[in-house]
Amino acid sequence: MKAYTYIEKGKFALIDKPKPELQEATDAIVRVTLGSICSSDLHIKHGSVPRAVPGITVGHEMVGVVEAVGADVKGVKVGDRVTINVETFCGECFYCRHGYVNNCTSPHGGWALGCRIDGGQTEYVRVPLASQGLNRIPDSVTDEQALFVGDVLATGFWAARISEIMPDDTVLIVGAGPTGICTLICAMLKRPKRIIVCEPSEERRAFVKEHYPDVLLTTPDACEEFVKQHSDHGGADRVLEVAGAKDTFQLAWRCARPNAIVTVVALYDAPQILPLPDMYGKNLTFKTGGVDGCDCEEVLRLIEQGKIDTTPLITHRFPLDRIEEAYRIFENKEDGVIKIAVYN
Repeated sequence: MKAYTYIEKGKFALIDKPKPELQEATDAIVRVTLGSICSSDLHIKHGSVPRAVPGITVGHEMVGVVEAVGADVKGVKVGDRVTINVETFCGECFYCRHGYVNNCTSPHGGWALGCRIDGGQTEYVRVPLASQGLNRIPDSVTDEQALFVGDVLATGFWAARISEIMPDDTVLIVGAGPTGICTLICAMLKRPKRIIVCEPSEERRAFVKEHYPDVLLTTPDACEEFVKQHSDHGGADRVLEVAGAKDTFQLAWRCARPNAIVTVVALYDAPQILPLPDMYGKNLTFKTGGVDGCDCEEVLRLIEQGKIDTTPLITHRFPLDRIEEAYRIFENKEDGVIKIAVYN
């Protein structure tokens, strides 16, 4: 089968690999019907993910059909259409039982697929701990509607949840890339007083304006003053930093009012400075880290009910044998790209 593979820093290639087989009683084999490219894949390509293993098939955002299950797999069966969680987790350790599945202590736990073991930019994928990692897609939900549930949409849902958004809040979202828009969609479910999106790209601001017309828009240069003018207490009550650019962490905390929550969703290429003397007295609460992707069942229900729709994010579609072209467009942000669906 064809598999898009991490060769070395700066190089991926579409190569032939054998079809995966069950290795543990908790495994499942899924035939990938639809996948996508994530900015985290680019982080691997650029050498920003030290734990990524050369030789692995990349990709961790996918849906498919269950082809085989181990004897201990529960909740899904052969023939089910499923989403695949970006995280592998046991469901039994201290962290899993408290909902912190990103920190699962299983040897397979955390971000494994497309990082430490073969992922989904291919035809078939082995999913460890499949009882937790797979969620059945409702019959009325299409593959495209479900495509982002296991990763970028799970991230947005988690970010909105931990930010403790209240009805009177002004919410600032820094970044309108795919994760930023998914975060926006999930923040809108909380019905805050106003949402401001900060995004440098004119194309992406236009996308937000077209699809989410009630959202206020600004740019990084104007953001701090704009937020002051459009908030009730001199800054945003909740700031969600989803961009991960050079200066966006600093922008995020500066735009927050005193005693606000700043949620850092972004993955940075370089360390960020926490200038405590400058922010002393602001009494900010920071929430940081990787997504705890344990809400996929709820997210699928919301999609089924028509309360979440991420299909407008799919701006391009490519077959697997043209994935090099898809990566070029995505990495260089060409042609108004937001997300790309890769199909088999």
